[in-house]
Amino acid sequence: MSVNHYENFPVASALCPPRLRPAVKAIYWYARTADDLADEGPQNAAQRLADLAAYRGELLATCNGLAPGARWRAVFEPLQHAQREFGLPVELLEDLLSAFEQDVVKHRYLSREELLDYCRRSANPVGRLLLHLCDVHDETSQAQSDAICTALQLINFWQDLSIDTARDRLYIPLDACREHQVPVGALMAQQETPGTRGLVRALVQWARELMLSGAPLTRRLPGRMGWELRLVVQGGLRILEKIERLDYDTLHQRPVLSARDAPTLLWRAWRHTPAASPATTPSPVSAPVSDSAPAPAASDDHPT
Repeated sequence: MSVNHYENFPVASALCPPRLRPAVKAIYWYARTADDLADEGPQNAAQRLADLAAYRGELLATCNGLAPGARWRAVFEPLQHAQREFGLPVELLEDLLSAFEQDVVKHRYLSREELLDYCRRSANPVGRLLLHLCDVHDETSQAQSDAICTALQLINFWQDLSIDTARDRLYIPLDACREHQVPVGALMAQQETPGTRGLVRALVQWARELMLSGAPLTRRLPGRMGWELRLVVQGGLRILEKIERLDYDTLHQRPVLSARDAPTLLWRAWRHTPAASPATTPSPVSAPVSDSAPAPAASDDHPT
């Protein structure tokens, strides 16, 4: 399974410890359903926001011990069980909702900082919730988790550029478009300009740097969850490789993982060696998630 906003982030796989699988699935269906309320079907923006407000009300009610209502009982009964067993932080679940609400009304991002704030609520809560299930709460682990989750979200954006622009959504920061002299109108019309591929190249490098800065977390998580996260990291890096092999033309093509990638991902997860980054010049969008985020991984996170 995968959460739509970060499709390269598998959850509840065979590697997930059995004791945690019901809780992980509950978090998945909670996010999946909210995402559908924001994106799927013929509803207008006002109706989507009303549905998400009702969904938020159901979250708060069930977290306060009330029985789930009929409309979303299949979502909130297992989530309520998970919340009772593990004490899931309600604010993280609410952060996800705020991102879905934002998707209804905001389709452009002025700067990297605006986009990172969105990722803080759309992606990072998933990683922090999984850390909570593993009883991992230290600041270093949380910062590295945030870096991985933000990288996965960004990778999904660069992977889905052809899909998002067709839906009148653009997650590339407008200041990056100006830096690379790429007109927004051309992107939205899916018309390539001289700077388009250089822009995507810089965005790919930004996502890779973030992913590598969080990669040491895979050695800190215990047992199966550490292996799960290794595959998550490798899956994201593999998508970046595929974007590079398309010569950064995701405005017209969407790279995906397939069964043929499995041996490579498993080998790299076992060796714990992310793919090498091609030489690129520093970009204005290449920056850590925050000043407190860890530096890129040490040499044992790079190919041998």
